[in-house]
Amino acid sequence: MSAGLDLGFDDAQQAIHAAVTGFCRDRCPAAVAKSAAQEFPLELWRELAALGVLAIATPDGEGGAIELVAAFEALGRAVHPGPLVETVFALQVLPAAARARVASGEAFVSVGTPPLLPWAPLAQVFVEVDGDAAWLAEVEGAIEPVATLGGEAWGRVTLARRTSLGATSRAQSLAEIALAAYVAAAGRRLVDAAADHARTRRQFGRAIATYQAVSHPLADAVIALDAAATLARLAAWEWDAHAAASALRAAAARLSAARAAERAAHVTHQIFGALGVMRDGPVFFVSRRIVQLVATPPGPSRARATMLASLGL
Repeated sequence: MSAGLDLGFDDAQQAIHAAVTGFCRDRCPAAVAKSAAQEFPLELWRELAALGVLAIATPDGEGGAIELVAAFEALGRAVHPGPLVETVFALQVLPAAARARVASGEAFVSVGTPPLLPWAPLAQVFVEVDGDAAWLAEVEGAIEPVATLGGEAWGRVTLARRTSLGATSRAQSLAEIALAAYVAAAGRRLVDAAADHARTRRQFGRAIATYQAVSHPLADAVIALDAAATLARLAAWEWDAHAAASALRAAAARLSAARAAERAAHVTHQIFGALGVMRDGPVFFVSRRIVQLVATPPGPSRARATMLASLGL
């Protein structure tokens, strides 16, 4: 890796970021993002697919991991709902016919290890994952809906493995990069909202932003989130370059972004007080989506194992 590597977006990547930002502003405002987990707008998902976002970095789409990060930073800022990270993974391993259905938005995909699978009640394509192996699978019996922290549509299912999809380590690394970009951007949205609130909320005759107990944690959160976002871009650059360290960097980006975003959520809720934990408040829907994503199986376990393996542990 060059010491002078520029991780800023080029014109094409900036155009992707701007296009997705505009789409989210027009089609996924806060009111939609708050309610979409419970009543998912399938038309919104198809429109996102039509924009070409789901197909980025796939054999049938354009761009690579850097372009995917450009899109996911915009999606994370908008807290766009849906199986975004799962779709990134699935489109790297699915056979052509199934991949086309998912990339076009015609079919929802559910990825995970039974019995609990995210988005299962809405899915038509199922991918079972076990370590670094995966299978295209079919549901046996009924899907039992399960309530989740983020309000997302999960289900308890039994799967029958049909087609082996082979090793998935590279696909999982790309999914970790996408998650890191999304979560870091969502965390930055929280911090910006908290900073705006702190500038207008007054206590003892002063804006609370003037107190170090408020401003310093916010500054620390920004530093951590920016570092995580930069690490995600670096991991994407190495993934595109097929660099040997890309899996390690992707794991580090995932862990860094998860920690930074969860810390940002904690700081934000402290600053907002009771308003921060109101279901219909300005930030609760963001923080719960972050926590849900960070905990989605395999959670941080695979990333931690990758990091430990790099140290010979």
